[in-house]
Amino acid sequence: MESLNHHEVVLFLVQLSLMLLSGRIVGEIMRYFNQPMVIGEILAGIILGPTLLGNYFPDFFATLFPKTGHSPVALNGFTQVSVVLLLFIGGLEVELPTVINQGKKAFVTSFFGIAMSFSIGFFVTYQNASFFHIAPEKHLVFSLFIGTALSITALPVIVRTMLDLGIFKSQIGMLIVATAMIDDFLGWMIFSIILTMMEEGAEQSILYTVSFTIIFALLMLTVFRRLMDKVLPWFTEHLAFPGGILSIMLVLSFLGAAFTEYIGIHAVFGSFLVGVALGDSVHMTEKIKEIVHHFVTNIFAPLFFVSIGLKVNFATNFDLVLVSVIMAMAFAGKTIGCSLAAFLSGFTKRQSLAIGFGMNARGAMEIILATLALQNGLINETMFVALVVMAIVTSVTAGSMMKFFLRLNPKKIQGIPHESHT
Repeated sequence: MESLNHHEVVLFLVQLSLMLLSGRIVGEIMRYFNQPMVIGEILAGIILGPTLLGNYFPDFFATLFPKTGHSPVALNGFTQVSVVLLLFIGGLEVELPTVINQGKKAFVTSFFGIAMSFSIGFFVTYQNASFFHIAPEKHLVFSLFIGTALSITALPVIVRTMLDLGIFKSQIGMLIVATAMIDDFLGWMIFSIILTMMEEGAEQSILYTVSFTIIFALLMLTVFRRLMDKVLPWFTEHLAFPGGILSIMLVLSFLGAAFTEYIGIHAVFGSFLVGVALGDSVHMTEKIKEIVHHFVTNIFAPLFFVSIGLKVNFATNFDLVLVSVIMAMAFAGKTIGCSLAAFLSGFTKRQSLAIGFGMNARGAMEIILATLALQNGLINETMFVALVVMAIVTSVTAGSMMKFFLRLNPKKIQGIPHESHT
């Protein structure tokens, strides 16, 4: 069996050390300026990657991050695990009772937001294939992907933003959370199907894949969820805490990812559904969730987001016109669709606009989506850069725009009085 030689082991460990250290340093700088740490982690990758280090010190960059040998394969495997775990903790944040409690308003807001975003993304790209440089054989799949990419909301980003603004427990906060949960669930299901469509014989297997995806999702959210609700107390009582329950959660996450990858649906969807099923259990305490979050967000997440900057030259692949078009489509779809739905649901104009801009945050979920699309050859590096820039800008502007539209009545948001958060 082939393995890393002495030099490759040393190089691999140095790579991990540099990525973790740079991600932490630049991430903390971003946090100091009240920006998401994920932005700093991506910037750290851009500094270490071909954009800066590779441009000014090409020989050193080629030595540190070679394109051949076993170390790139090992690093790629590490980042694949990171993606699976990131979607797992994303699933843990989905609270089904919250979605159910918001009921009609959440589904209407989600429908309008997804319908508007998907329609704009799909039809603009489908009708302008030459502008987006779409290969004829990928025309339909590419347009479906852009529509899906513009439909997703970054739940972790918007939750953190609303906690900082002190509106998480308000009616607006709960509506945004519930709507974002629905968006993420539908978005990842559609994306998994899109990846399947790229494979040979997709025309014959697409109905099978869609059916299997729906059946798998229903089983995970009913039978598996109830089973976990019964066995989790035994795990927490008989296994060492927190190591035992953490191990079980990771095992289930990897098994779910492996199963969906095996049946032709992307691995992240299985991990995401396992997270949803576990997170909904009454025995999954906030303390357990916090431990998993710290484990993933402080080790695996930085490695993944730093690796994004290592993959692509952001300078040579930055197309201002393309970035502007993607940005315009992103802002138009979510802000118009979700604001209109919120207004029809009884919110004021300012509250509706705050909801629309809050739902516009793409953040980590969009970047993960773009990375998987790049790895599968669905998009090129120029489109990848445009999507990453859009994700960063929408995340940064979400909080400030919500604050702007709610500034006249910060303590009297409609519905549940908000709680203070430090």
